[in-house]
Amino acid sequence: MRVLVTGGAGYIGSVTVAQLRDSGHDVVVVDDLRTGHAELVPDDVPIVEADVGEPDTYRDALAGIDACVHFAASIEAGESMRRPEAFFANNTAGTLRLLAALQDAGVGRFVLSSTAAVYGDPERVPIDEDDATSPTNAYGESKLLIERALGWMARLRGMSCVALRYFNASGATSERGEDHDPETHLIPLVLGVAAARRDHIKIYGTDYDTRDGTCMRDYIHVADLADAHVRAVEQDTGAQLLVCNLGNGDGFSVREVIDVARQVTGHPIPSVDESRRAGDPAILVASSARARDRIGWEPRHGSLTDIVASAWSWHRRRWGLD
Repeated sequence: MRVLVTGGAGYIGSVTVAQLRDSGHDVVVVDDLRTGHAELVPDDVPIVEADVGEPDTYRDALAGIDACVHFAASIEAGESMRRPEAFFANNTAGTLRLLAALQDAGVGRFVLSSTAAVYGDPERVPIDEDDATSPTNAYGESKLLIERALGWMARLRGMSCVALRYFNASGATSERGEDHDPETHLIPLVLGVAAARRDHIKIYGTDYDTRDGTCMRDYIHVADLADAHVRAVEQDTGAQLLVCNLGNGDGFSVREVIDVARQVTGHPIPSVDESRRAGDPAILVASSARARDRIGWEPRHGSLTDIVASAWSWHRRRWGLD
């Protein structure tokens, strides 16, 4: 198929682009490169530099497209609580404009990069897709609104839609890893301390109802996430929305992640306890049974040590430490 990937110069997007190409698909990337990195996109994949929310600027790139994988979004949950209007404008409204352009171009398949943040504080763990959705931050709400729109697009426009609600993307491949500016994700922040790029790591909240008082998350390797997106593109759901969680099914606390990073890097990694951040649920752990059943997906990188080690190897090269 010919696949449009929005945000394809980003962390997960670039790994997915490479896997789509390696699977024999013809790929086109649309990315405004404000946060993405053109050098992460394979050399033989064209990049259209444009804002996804302004489809008139890249309409020619939609010719002959069979499917769209949509990553482009504002992603930082904490920022969404300070600037909610920006997240609804960029994530929700921008995606609706993209969907209208895809309909005009006759694109029949759509895969959304969604998030576990749609669940908010879960009533139980592991979370499955039929559990209540009640986001505790504007980022999660902005994605949930897109999912709801996709349900109507499938029903009324016959589009095959998949929403992949993934948990904490992490790790790296040999060529591609996580490089946000500013960085907000735990593992690269912790590794930044080990690389002497930061003095310490902040732990936001130590009084949660978890085994050590810090938040617990389900960490999923970026290569496994990319594999799920490729499988979702190749899955014709008919005129319906398929929602799938993507996770390993194991939860690790902030302190446990830091301890693993200490073992991997051999660095003491000092930490400083801070107060909770608004909108942070205590525990997010996935049940991914539906993804296994419906798209044949199985995570292959379940070890937190292996995930952290892959990120450390990539960052060492990126930071010139090797």
